[in-house]
Amino acid sequence: MDEPVEEPVEEPVVPPVGHGHGHGHGDGRPASRRARRLLALLLVPFALASVVGAVLLYPFGGTPEPAGPGRGTPVQGTVTAVEAGPCDRGVRVGEGTPEQREQCLTIAVRMTDGAASGREIRTVLPQEPSTPRFAVDDDVVLAYNGGDALDGQSYQLVDFQRGTPLLVLAGLFALAVLVLGRWKGLAALVALGVSFAVLVLFVLPAILAGENPLTVAVVAAGVIMFAVLYLTHGFSARTSIAVLGTMVSLALIGVLGVLFSAAAKLTGIDESTATLIGTIGHGIDTRGLLLAGVVIGALGVLDDVTVTQTSAVWELRRANPSLGWRSLYAAGLRIGRDHIASAVNTLVMAYAGAALPVLLYSSVSGVGLGNILESQSIAQEIVRTLVGSIGLVASVPVTTALAAVVATKEPKPAG
Repeated sequence: MDEPVEEPVEEPVVPPVGHGHGHGHGDGRPASRRARRLLALLLVPFALASVVGAVLLYPFGGTPEPAGPGRGTPVQGTVTAVEAGPCDRGVRVGEGTPEQREQCLTIAVRMTDGAASGREIRTVLPQEPSTPRFAVDDDVVLAYNGGDALDGQSYQLVDFQRGTPLLVLAGLFALAVLVLGRWKGLAALVALGVSFAVLVLFVLPAILAGENPLTVAVVAAGVIMFAVLYLTHGFSARTSIAVLGTMVSLALIGVLGVLFSAAAKLTGIDESTATLIGTIGHGIDTRGLLLAGVVIGALGVLDDVTVTQTSAVWELRRANPSLGWRSLYAAGLRIGRDHIASAVNTLVMAYAGAALPVLLYSSVSGVGLGNILESQSIAQEIVRTLVGSIGLVASVPVTTALAAVVATKEPKPAG
Protein backbone atom coordinates (compact mmCIF):
# COMPACT_ATOMS: atom_id res chain seq x y z
CA MET A 1 0.00 0.00 0.00
CA ASP A 2 1.36 3.36 -1.00
CA GLU A 3 2.31 5.62 1.86
CA PRO A 4 0.51 8.94 1.97
CA VAL A 5 2.55 11.77 0.51
CA GLU A 6 2.90 14.76 2.82
CA GLU A 7 2.14 18.04 1.22
CA PRO A 8 4.92 20.58 1.70
CA VAL A 9 4.05 23.27 4.22
CA GLU A 10 4.78 26.74 2.95
CA GLU A 11 6.79 28.66 5.51
CA PRO A 12 5.72 32.23 6.06
CA VAL A 13 8.14 34.80 4.76
CA VAL A 14 9.89 36.36 7.72
CA PRO A 15 12.08 39.35 6.95
CA PRO A 16 15.29 39.88 8.86
CA VAL A 17 14.59 41.81 12.01
CA GLY A 18 17.26 43.76 13.76
CA HIS A 19 18.81 47.12 14.27
CA GLY A 20 19.28 48.60 10.87
CA HIS A 21 19.46 52.04 9.32
CA GLY A 22 18.32 51.14 5.84
CA HIS A 23 16.24 54.06 4.69
CA GLY A 24 15.80 52.86 1.12
CA HIS A 25 12.32 53.04 -0.27
CA GLY A 26 12.60 50.19 -2.73
CA ASP A 27 9.84 49.77 -5.30
CA GLY A 28 6.87 50.03 -2.96
CA ARG A 29 3.56 50.86 -4.49
CA PRO A 30 1.93 54.16 -3.59
CA ALA A 31 -0.46 54.34 -0.69
CA SER A 32 -4.16 54.38 -1.47
CA ARG A 33 -5.72 57.66 -2.54
CA ARG A 34 -7.63 57.86 0.73
CA ALA A 35 -4.43 57.44 2.76
CA ARG A 36 -2.61 60.07 0.71
CA ARG A 37 -5.49 62.48 1.15
CA LEU A 38 -5.54 61.94 4.90
CA LEU A 39 -1.78 62.50 5.17
CA ALA A 40 -2.06 65.67 3.12
CA LEU A 41 -4.87 66.98 5.33
CA LEU A 42 -2.71 66.35 8.39
CA LEU A 43 0.59 67.71 7.09
CA VAL A 44 -0.19 70.58 4.69
CA PRO A 45 -1.51 72.92 7.44
CA PHE A 46 1.63 72.39 9.50
CA ALA A 47 3.88 72.93 6.48
CA LEU A 48 2.07 76.19 5.70
CA ALA A 49 2.25 77.22 9.36
CA SER A 50 6.04 76.67 9.35
CA VAL A 51 6.51 78.84 6.25
CA VAL A 52 4.20 81.59 7.51
CA GLY A 53 5.87 81.49 10.94
CA ALA A 54 9.31 81.87 9.35
CA VAL A 55 8.12 84.89 7.37
CA LEU A 56 6.53 86.53 10.41
CA LEU A 57 9.50 85.94 12.70
CA TYR A 58 12.25 86.86 10.25
CA PRO A 59 13.83 90.24 11.16
CA PHE A 60 13.47 92.03 7.81
CA GLY A 61 14.55 95.25 9.50
CA GLY A 62 17.91 93.72 10.43
CA THR A 63 19.36 92.70 13.77
CA PRO A 64 20.33 95.37 16.34
CA GLU A 65 23.94 96.50 16.57
CA PRO A 66 25.88 95.08 19.55
CA ALA A 67 25.60 97.43 22.51
CA GLY A 68 28.34 95.89 24.63
CA PRO A 69 32.09 95.98 24.11
CA GLY A 70 33.21 93.93 21.12
CA ARG A 71 36.40 91.97 20.65
CA GLY A 72 37.69 94.33 17.96
CA THR A 73 38.15 93.89 14.23
CA PRO A 74 39.55 90.44 13.38
CA VAL A 75 42.82 90.53 11.43
CA GLN A 76 45.19 87.72 10.48
CA GLY A 77 48.90 87.12 10.68
CA THR A 78 51.69 84.57 11.01
CA VAL A 79 53.85 84.09 14.11
CA THR A 80 57.53 84.80 13.39
CA ALA A 81 58.99 84.60 16.91
CA VAL A 82 58.02 83.60 20.45
CA GLU A 83 60.04 84.67 23.47
CA ALA A 84 59.36 83.97 27.17
CA GLY A 85 60.51 86.28 29.93
CA PRO A 86 59.45 88.50 32.84
CA CYS A 87 56.44 90.66 32.10
CA ASP A 88 58.40 93.70 33.32
CA ARG A 89 61.50 93.61 31.11
CA GLY A 90 63.35 96.00 33.43
CA VAL A 91 63.45 93.45 36.26
CA ARG A 92 66.27 90.92 36.46
CA VAL A 93 65.64 87.27 37.18
CA GLY A 94 65.14 86.74 40.92
CA GLU A 95 64.56 90.44 41.63
CA GLY A 96 61.43 92.47 42.12
CA THR A 97 58.01 91.55 43.46
CA PRO A 98 56.23 88.30 42.49
CA GLU A 99 54.00 90.37 40.20
CA GLN A 100 57.05 91.84 38.45
CA ARG A 101 58.62 88.37 38.08
CA GLU A 102 55.48 87.01 36.41
CA GLN A 103 56.34 85.30 33.13
CA CYS A 104 54.95 86.56 29.83
CA LEU A 105 55.19 85.60 26.18
CA THR A 106 56.31 88.20 23.66
CA ILE A 107 54.99 87.11 20.27
CA ALA A 108 56.06 88.67 16.97
CA VAL A 109 53.43 88.46 14.25
CA ARG A 110 53.77 89.39 10.58
CA MET A 111 50.38 90.76 9.59
CA THR A 112 48.78 89.37 6.42
CA ASP A 113 45.80 91.76 6.31
CA GLY A 114 44.47 94.86 7.99
CA ALA A 115 46.06 98.31 8.34
CA ALA A 116 49.50 96.84 9.12
CA SER A 117 49.52 94.22 6.36
CA GLY A 118 53.08 93.15 5.55
CA ARG A 119 54.48 94.71 8.76
CA GLU A 120 55.51 92.99 11.98
CA ILE A 121 54.00 93.79 15.35
CA ARG A 122 54.88 92.46 18.81
CA THR A 123 52.24 91.65 21.42
CA VAL A 124 52.59 90.40 24.98
CA LEU A 125 50.55 87.65 26.65
CA PRO A 126 50.66 86.52 30.31
CA GLN A 127 52.03 82.96 30.47
CA GLU A 128 49.24 81.12 32.33
CA PRO A 129 47.98 77.51 32.28
CA SER A 130 45.07 78.62 30.06
CA THR A 131 47.31 80.45 27.55
CA PRO A 132 47.53 78.60 24.20
CA ARG A 133 50.96 77.42 23.07
CA PHE A 134 52.10 79.47 20.07
CA ALA A 135 54.96 78.47 17.78
CA VAL A 136 56.75 79.99 14.80
CA ASP A 137 54.74 79.76 11.54
CA ASP A 138 51.41 79.44 13.36
CA ASP A 139 48.64 81.26 11.47
CA VAL A 140 46.74 83.30 14.05
CA VAL A 141 43.82 85.70 14.42
CA LEU A 142 44.17 88.99 16.31
CA ALA A 143 41.59 91.54 17.43
CA TYR A 144 42.48 95.11 16.37
CA ASN A 145 41.02 97.78 18.66
CA GLY A 146 41.48 100.70 16.26
CA GLY A 147 44.61 102.32 17.77
CA ASP A 148 48.05 102.70 16.23
CA ALA A 149 48.25 99.92 13.63
CA LEU A 150 51.98 99.36 14.32
CA ASP A 151 51.66 99.29 18.12
CA GLY A 152 51.36 95.78 19.56
CA GLN A 153 49.13 97.11 22.34
CA SER A 154 46.46 97.79 19.71
CA TYR A 155 46.07 94.06 19.18
CA GLN A 156 44.93 91.08 21.20
CA LEU A 157 45.91 87.58 20.12
CA VAL A 158 42.63 85.66 20.23
CA ASP A 159 42.79 82.44 18.22
CA PHE A 160 44.35 80.27 15.53
CA GLN A 161 43.31 80.21 11.87
CA ARG A 162 41.56 76.89 11.20
CA GLY A 163 40.03 77.40 7.77
CA THR A 164 42.26 75.00 5.80
CA PRO A 165 41.94 71.89 8.02
CA LEU A 166 38.20 72.45 8.39
CA LEU A 167 37.75 72.71 4.61
CA VAL A 168 39.81 69.56 4.05
CA LEU A 169 37.76 67.67 6.64
CA ALA A 170 34.50 68.91 5.10
CA GLY A 171 35.72 67.76 1.69
CA LEU A 172 36.56 64.29 3.01
CA PHE A 173 33.14 64.07 4.64
CA ALA A 174 31.36 65.07 1.42
CA LEU A 175 33.45 62.60 -0.60
CA ALA A 176 32.64 59.74 1.80
CA VAL A 177 28.92 60.52 1.64
CA LEU A 178 28.94 60.72 -2.16
CA VAL A 179 30.96 57.52 -2.65
CA LEU A 180 28.66 55.48 -0.43
CA GLY A 181 25.32 57.22 -1.03
CA ARG A 182 25.74 58.38 -4.66
CA TRP A 183 22.60 60.33 -5.66
CA LYS A 184 21.08 59.67 -2.26
CA GLY A 185 24.27 61.01 -0.68
CA LEU A 186 24.09 64.12 -2.87
CA ALA A 187 20.51 64.71 -1.71
CA ALA A 188 21.65 64.29 1.90
CA LEU A 189 24.41 66.89 1.43
CA VAL A 190 21.94 69.35 -0.11
CA ALA A 191 19.58 68.70 2.83
CA LEU A 192 22.44 69.36 5.25
CA GLY A 193 23.08 72.66 3.50
CA VAL A 194 19.40 73.57 3.86
CA SER A 195 19.51 72.81 7.60
CA PHE A 196 22.64 74.92 8.05
CA ALA A 197 21.12 77.78 6.05
CA VAL A 198 17.95 77.77 8.18
CA LEU A 199 20.01 77.91 11.37
CA VAL A 200 22.36 80.68 10.19
CA LEU A 201 19.99 82.79 8.09
CA PHE A 202 16.83 82.46 10.18
CA VAL A 203 17.33 81.10 13.71
CA LEU A 204 20.28 83.28 14.75
CA PRO A 205 18.98 86.60 13.33
CA ALA A 206 15.46 86.03 14.70
CA ILE A 207 16.70 85.28 18.22
CA LEU A 208 19.14 88.21 18.16
CA ALA A 209 16.27 90.47 17.07
CA GLY A 210 14.43 89.58 20.29
CA GLU A 211 11.97 86.90 19.13
CA ASN A 212 11.09 84.11 21.56
CA PRO A 213 13.83 81.45 21.10
CA LEU A 214 11.50 78.48 21.62
CA THR A 215 9.01 79.77 19.04
CA VAL A 216 11.84 80.36 16.58
CA ALA A 217 13.23 76.86 17.19
CA VAL A 218 9.82 75.20 16.67
CA VAL A 219 9.29 77.06 13.38
CA ALA A 220 12.84 76.28 12.24
CA ALA A 221 12.43 72.62 13.17
CA GLY A 222 9.26 72.50 11.07
CA VAL A 223 10.98 74.02 8.03
CA ILE A 224 14.00 71.72 8.40
CA MET A 225 11.83 68.65 8.99
CA PHE A 226 9.68 69.13 5.89
CA ALA A 227 12.49 70.28 3.60
CA VAL A 228 15.12 67.76 4.64
CA LEU A 229 12.99 64.62 4.88
CA TYR A 230 11.19 65.15 1.55
CA LEU A 231 14.39 66.25 -0.18
CA THR A 232 16.33 63.23 1.07
CA HIS A 233 13.69 60.51 0.89
CA GLY A 234 11.29 61.78 -1.77
CA PHE A 235 7.57 62.53 -1.73
CA SER A 236 5.90 59.32 -0.56
CA ALA A 237 3.60 57.96 2.11
CA ARG A 238 6.66 56.66 3.96
CA THR A 239 8.24 60.08 4.19
CA SER A 240 4.94 61.65 5.21
CA ILE A 241 4.59 59.14 8.05
CA ALA A 242 8.15 59.91 9.18
CA VAL A 243 7.37 63.64 9.14
CA LEU A 244 4.18 63.10 11.13
CA GLY A 245 5.94 60.91 13.71
CA THR A 246 8.76 63.46 14.06
CA MET A 247 6.26 66.28 14.49
CA VAL A 248 4.34 64.50 17.25
CA SER A 249 7.56 63.63 19.09
CA LEU A 250 8.89 67.19 18.83
CA ALA A 251 5.61 68.50 20.27
CA LEU A 252 6.01 66.12 23.22
CA ILE A 253 9.62 67.23 23.72
CA GLY A 254 8.58 70.88 23.70
CA VAL A 255 5.80 70.38 26.25
CA LEU A 256 7.98 68.32 28.60
CA GLY A 257 10.82 70.79 28.25
CA VAL A 258 8.61 73.71 29.25
CA LEU A 259 7.14 71.84 32.21
CA PHE A 260 10.35 70.47 33.69
CA SER A 261 12.55 73.49 33.05
CA ALA A 262 9.98 75.50 35.00
CA ALA A 263 9.64 72.85 37.72
CA ALA A 264 13.45 72.65 38.13
CA LYS A 265 13.66 76.47 38.02
CA LEU A 266 16.26 76.39 35.27
CA THR A 267 17.30 79.88 34.22
CA GLY A 268 19.40 78.95 31.19
CA ILE A 269 22.02 81.48 32.27
CA ASP A 270 25.62 80.31 32.07
CA GLU A 271 28.89 82.06 31.24
CA SER A 272 28.34 82.10 27.48
CA THR A 273 24.73 83.26 27.82
CA ALA A 274 25.74 86.06 30.18
CA THR A 275 28.38 87.17 27.67
CA LEU A 276 25.75 87.10 24.90
CA ILE A 277 23.35 89.29 26.90
CA GLY A 278 26.13 91.78 27.63
CA THR A 279 27.08 91.92 23.96
CA ILE A 280 23.63 92.33 22.38
CA GLY A 281 22.61 94.89 25.00
CA HIS A 282 19.01 93.76 25.51
CA GLY A 283 17.19 91.04 27.37
CA ILE A 284 16.69 87.58 25.98
CA ASP A 285 14.56 84.67 27.17
CA THR A 286 17.39 82.48 28.45
CA ARG A 287 15.09 79.63 29.44
CA GLY A 288 13.58 79.75 25.97
CA LEU A 289 17.10 79.62 24.55
CA LEU A 290 17.74 76.48 26.58
CA LEU A 291 14.52 74.88 25.29
CA ALA A 292 15.34 75.89 21.72
CA GLY A 293 18.58 73.92 22.03
CA VAL A 294 16.63 70.90 23.27
CA VAL A 295 14.25 70.96 20.27
CA ILE A 296 16.92 71.49 17.62
CA GLY A 297 19.31 69.02 19.25
CA ALA A 298 16.71 66.24 19.25
CA LEU A 299 15.54 66.84 15.68
CA GLY A 300 18.41 65.04 13.93
CA VAL A 301 18.13 61.86 15.99
CA LEU A 302 14.33 61.87 15.66
CA ASP A 303 14.60 61.97 11.86
CA ASP A 304 16.75 58.86 11.89
CA VAL A 305 14.41 56.90 14.18
CA THR A 306 11.18 57.80 12.40
CA VAL A 307 12.51 57.14 8.89
CA THR A 308 13.96 53.80 9.98
CA GLN A 309 10.67 52.74 11.57
CA THR A 310 8.58 53.58 8.53
CA SER A 311 11.02 51.78 6.24
CA ALA A 312 10.97 48.72 8.49
CA VAL A 313 7.17 48.55 8.47
CA TRP A 314 7.01 48.87 4.68
CA GLU A 315 9.61 46.11 4.22
CA LEU A 316 7.70 43.84 6.59
CA ARG A 317 4.52 44.48 4.63
CA ARG A 318 6.25 43.74 1.32
CA ALA A 319 7.77 40.50 2.65
CA ASN A 320 4.44 39.28 4.00
CA PRO A 321 1.44 41.12 2.46
CA SER A 322 -1.01 39.09 4.55
CA LEU A 323 0.05 40.84 7.77
CA GLY A 324 -2.62 43.03 9.31
CA TRP A 325 -1.85 46.32 10.98
CA ARG A 326 -1.62 44.75 14.46
CA SER A 327 0.94 42.19 13.28
CA LEU A 328 2.85 44.88 11.41
CA TYR A 329 2.85 47.09 14.50
CA ALA A 330 4.12 44.28 16.74
CA ALA A 331 6.91 43.32 14.33
CA GLY A 332 7.92 46.94 13.73
CA LEU A 333 7.96 47.62 17.45
CA ARG A 334 10.43 44.74 17.96
CA ILE A 335 12.77 46.40 15.48
CA GLY A 336 12.21 49.75 17.17
CA ARG A 337 13.27 48.44 20.57
CA ASP A 338 16.74 47.62 19.22
CA HIS A 339 17.00 50.95 17.46
CA ILE A 340 15.82 53.10 20.35
CA ALA A 341 18.35 51.56 22.75
CA SER A 342 21.27 52.81 20.67
CA ALA A 343 19.58 56.10 19.70
CA VAL A 344 19.01 57.08 23.33
CA ASN A 345 22.61 56.22 24.17
CA THR A 346 23.74 58.38 21.24
CA LEU A 347 21.78 61.36 22.54
CA VAL A 348 23.02 60.92 26.11
CA MET A 349 26.65 60.65 25.01
CA ALA A 350 26.30 63.72 22.77
CA TYR A 351 25.04 65.86 25.65
CA ALA A 352 27.56 64.37 28.10
CA GLY A 353 30.39 65.11 25.69
CA ALA A 354 29.25 68.72 25.34
CA ALA A 355 29.07 69.08 29.13
CA LEU A 356 32.37 67.30 29.83
CA PRO A 357 34.32 70.43 30.94
CA VAL A 358 31.51 71.30 33.34
CA LEU A 359 31.46 67.74 34.68
CA LEU A 360 35.23 67.81 35.24
CA TYR A 361 35.05 71.17 36.99
CA SER A 362 32.21 69.99 39.22
CA SER A 363 34.03 66.76 40.12
CA VAL A 364 37.06 68.65 41.50
CA SER A 365 35.08 71.39 43.23
CA GLY A 366 34.83 69.42 46.47
CA VAL A 367 31.03 69.39 46.73
CA GLY A 368 28.87 66.29 46.95
CA LEU A 369 27.45 64.42 43.99
CA GLY A 370 23.91 65.59 44.78
CA ASN A 371 24.95 69.25 44.71
CA ILE A 372 26.81 68.68 41.44
CA LEU A 373 23.77 67.12 39.77
CA GLU A 374 21.46 69.88 41.03
CA SER A 375 23.70 72.73 39.87
CA GLN A 376 22.36 74.89 37.04
CA SER A 377 24.91 73.78 34.45
CA ILE A 378 24.50 70.04 35.10
CA ALA A 379 20.75 70.07 35.76
CA GLN A 380 20.02 71.71 32.42
CA GLU A 381 22.01 69.00 30.63
CA ILE A 382 20.04 66.35 32.55
CA VAL A 383 16.76 67.96 31.49
CA ARG A 384 17.98 68.20 27.87
CA THR A 385 18.98 64.54 27.84
CA LEU A 386 15.94 63.06 29.56
CA VAL A 387 13.35 65.17 27.73
CA GLY A 388 14.97 64.39 24.39
CA SER A 389 15.18 60.70 25.26
CA ILE A 390 11.49 60.54 26.22
CA GLY A 391 10.64 62.08 22.86
CA LEU A 392 12.81 59.50 21.10
CA VAL A 393 11.20 56.61 22.96
CA ALA A 394 7.72 57.93 22.17
CA SER A 395 8.55 58.32 18.47
CA VAL A 396 8.89 54.55 18.01
CA PRO A 397 5.35 53.40 18.92
CA VAL A 398 3.77 56.54 17.41
CA THR A 399 5.56 56.26 14.07
CA THR A 400 5.22 52.46 13.93
CA ALA A 401 1.46 52.63 14.55
CA LEU A 402 0.94 55.30 11.89
CA ALA A 403 3.09 53.39 9.39
CA ALA A 404 1.28 50.10 10.05
CA VAL A 405 -2.14 51.65 9.47
CA VAL A 406 -1.13 53.33 6.20
CA ALA A 407 0.95 50.38 4.90
CA THR A 408 -2.02 48.03 5.18
CA LYS A 409 -4.01 50.39 2.95
CA GLU A 410 -1.56 49.90 0.09
CA PRO A 411 -2.40 47.46 -2.72
CA LYS A 412 -0.86 44.05 -2.22
CA PRO A 413 2.03 43.24 -4.58
CA ALA A 414 0.97 41.23 -7.65
CA GLY A 415 1.89 37.55 -7.75
